[in-house]
Amino acid sequence: MNYLSVENIAKSYGERLLFRNISFGINEGQKIGFVAKNGTGKTSLLNILSGADTPDEGRVVFRKNLSVAFLSQEPNLQPSLTIEETIFSSEKPILKIIEAYEKALENPHDTETYQKAFDAMDAHQAWDFETFYKQILFKLKLENLQQKVNTLSGGQKKRLALANALLSQPDLLIMDEPTNHLDLEMIEWLESFFAKENITLFMVTHDRYFLERVCNEIVELDEGNLYSYKGNYSYYLEKRDARIENFETETAKAKQLYKKELDWMRRQPKARTTKSKSRIDDFHEIKSRAHQRRKDHEVQLELNMERLGTKVVELHNISKGFGEKTLFEKFDYNFIKGERVGIIGKNGTGKSTFLNILTGGLSPDTGKVVIGETVQFGYYTQKGIPVKEGQKVIDVVREFGDFIPLKKGKQISASQLLERFLFDRKKQYDFVEKLSGGEKKRLYLCTVLIKNPNFLILDEPTNDLDIVTLNVLESFLLDFPGCLIVVSHDRYFMDKIVDHLFIFKGEGVIEDFPGNYSDYRTYEDSSPKETKEASESKPKNHWKNSGSKAKLSYQEQKEYKKLEKEIAQLETEKETLENKFATENWDGEEIDKQSIKLQEIADNIETKTERWFELSAKMEEA
Repeated sequence: MNYLSVENIAKSYGERLLFRNISFGINEGQKIGFVAKNGTGKTSLLNILSGADTPDEGRVVFRKNLSVAFLSQEPNLQPSLTIEETIFSSEKPILKIIEAYEKALENPHDTETYQKAFDAMDAHQAWDFETFYKQILFKLKLENLQQKVNTLSGGQKKRLALANALLSQPDLLIMDEPTNHLDLEMIEWLESFFAKENITLFMVTHDRYFLERVCNEIVELDEGNLYSYKGNYSYYLEKRDARIENFETETAKAKQLYKKELDWMRRQPKARTTKSKSRIDDFHEIKSRAHQRRKDHEVQLELNMERLGTKVVELHNISKGFGEKTLFEKFDYNFIKGERVGIIGKNGTGKSTFLNILTGGLSPDTGKVVIGETVQFGYYTQKGIPVKEGQKVIDVVREFGDFIPLKKGKQISASQLLERFLFDRKKQYDFVEKLSGGEKKRLYLCTVLIKNPNFLILDEPTNDLDIVTLNVLESFLLDFPGCLIVVSHDRYFMDKIVDHLFIFKGEGVIEDFPGNYSDYRTYEDSSPKETKEASESKPKNHWKNSGSKAKLSYQEQKEYKKLEKEIAQLETEKETLENKFATENWDGEEIDKQSIKLQEIADNIETKTERWFELSAKMEEA
């Protein structure tokens, strides 16, 4: 069944043409990954499909009564609403029923309203959907439902928008970089969810494993033409390479024929026969074909880096904690020349703190960091390039000088350097704020590498980069002769670049694993699983499903529901406060004060959890 048809659409901004005469369709059950270079209109196309924008030419035809959800890179949420209010503001009727039930639970004395809400849950079979709703929030770590949107981080807002999109259960889900701001655990859960769900998807993502395991079709916009491949990412790569090879072969043949026909043209007299005029017309077509070329340029930079000495970076028994929270303890490690390390771990386990200690931004609580005399750090952070109003691309590089030194005494102009980073002369005079997210990241990488580092640290370098640029970056990094540390949620990128992993496990533990991310997942999957906590492993057999057999009184039922919410809110408060220990510049007195508060929250969680288990046990006896 056809869901929508895109018919000869075009989009441009001023003189900048993004695409023209684009046509394709989306059918029920298709899971399509859309691939294109940064700046060629991926986000613009998604905005047109979602109805957030209109094409300059052509049209998009939707099937009647089709429900569409759109996950953008920058979600548009109401800042005054809470997480719960944002979710319940959806037009999906079953969410309204669950909202009424949740409100009834907060007013236990109004038995009539409660019974009406309870009956509505039964009548619409909403209990299963409520379980699904809670699973989505749990997996995306959105458990403090009363938190206001205006207090959420960018990552939390993206996860809330994703939860909204999933809960709306649309016919067609359109997504722009759905894995950005998700940790590895969330990405793998979402990947599994989409792989097994009968849902129609159209998405842009740089996560190549996600494309491989979720999509059954890849659509590529390349050099203004659209190509469709009925298969996953591996199939797409195979067929794309064959297409490009065929293009090069046909172009080479056209060049040979062009030389032959050019010689004929030069020998012909001015008087032409009808037959020769036909050959002349063909000549112009051959000439056009022979002069076609692909714009597959690579980032090039001859680093003027100083060679690393025998001593690179040595970590001697370093420890770091904030208040009662220990991030890592007595960690020893000596980096050697050419080492490639990947860092993974959940948020709050100390990854950024570790990098700041390594580069001298923070001091360890115990131990010391010894840095070799020839070490020059290049630190690519998640913050990206600071955008100054009215600053042009070339001005960013000229801050480092009009000419940049390369190895062997050579130098290069700022403009030439930008060309090597795929910014043509016209693009160099664009305002930085007008660049796409991926183009800003590429420019930022340029400014980091200008400093000629021999110890490169990349913190989430793949966010917002297109797959073409990622392949270029990977090729560059594979030839990088210095030391390299990468923090990334891009599993494909990590597998290709790093030799071993530092795994931040929390509770002060850093594990050095000899292999890449896929090796680690294979190892983890083959290891005996630890018994999960009862709150996660036990199916939540709510009293509402057990009918008259439930042994909880009416008040206990209310208490049970209330405890679930309170524990989730306290856990979020605890995590927020723990993170502040790592980010706030508190003095000793404030640290003591906040440590006491953290302990009070932990004690409260323990007390409420014990009571929750008591009530849970009573239900299971029923």
